[in-house]
Amino acid sequence: MIRLSLNRRSAAALALIAVFAFPLSQSLRAQQDVPAAPAQAPDAAAGPVFPKPEAADFTAESPTREQVNTFLQASWGYDTSRIYQVQRIAKTIVPGISNVVVLVGEKGNKQSGALQFFALADGKHIITAGEILPFGEHPYAENRATLLKRADGPSRGAASKDLELVEFADFQCPHCKDAQATIEKLLADFPNAHFVYESFPLVKIHSQAFHSAAYGVCVAKLGGDKAFFDYAAAVYEGQAGLSSDEGATLTLNSAVTKAGQDPDKISACAKTDATKDAVEAQKKLAEDLNVNQTPSLAINGRIIPLGGINYDTLKQMVAFHVANDGAAK
Repeated sequence: MIRLSLNRRSAAALALIAVFAFPLSQSLRAQQDVPAAPAQAPDAAAGPVFPKPEAADFTAESPTREQVNTFLQASWGYDTSRIYQVQRIAKTIVPGISNVVVLVGEKGNKQSGALQFFALADGKHIITAGEILPFGEHPYAENRATLLKRADGPSRGAASKDLELVEFADFQCPHCKDAQATIEKLLADFPNAHFVYESFPLVKIHSQAFHSAAYGVCVAKLGGDKAFFDYAAAVYEGQAGLSSDEGATLTLNSAVTKAGQDPDKISACAKTDATKDAVEAQKKLAEDLNVNQTPSLAINGRIIPLGGINYDTLKQMVAFHVANDGAAK
């Protein structure tokens, strides 16, 4: 998934937002304006008219224009207002790496922009905005397979994983707290979804994140999935208490009690190496998938940061993947 956009967080976070996740009006950032084709006066409802591609700009053997278009459809197909044209697939000075330029616009808007990325020799990855991202006809299939195999956190919803939604979250992250209402709405709108919660404690900035995740592992182990989600809801509700060691103890013990579990047993369990290893495994899964902010949601392997996307767009994306991804394997 190519990244660009308008998250309202820091400049560092901006670079992490999925370019293909947002409506075009929100996502064309730091791009060059593309001149309209001469001697044409299109209806504004049709969107911009792109200059005719030049054969001299297609010097690379791979990827083909068809492969790029298939990739763009897999990523942008949910947005029926977006229009685009592959303008260049050129060799670079590095063998096997191609420079790809795509002109992008939207219906009803004459303005357009240019998206550039570098396709790697393996045919499975691209580089854009300093990120290495999935590429190909089915760019999210490998992530999906990884999640089907390794995303074993607390779950709820449908037993079938034909639509699997995996949230990566940090109990001490304020944006994760805010995202829970979005998750609940999404699960109500897609009752066929299998939802998995994976803790991704950002330990460098949240001192109680790992501890909270360890308690969650133990609540799920001793009380089951329902107990975990009761615990999670209570932790997010009392999140302000995680700002100090004393407050964290009170907050987590209260959440454990609300989940119907014994705080002493959970505390003892959380200190074990097995529990710490379980949290580390969840962190490792996120890192292996290049999840680099919380909250993020994987939709059948397509990872979307939740901080800068409106609900209607998110719902469109889920519906698109339901219609196009096929059964889980």
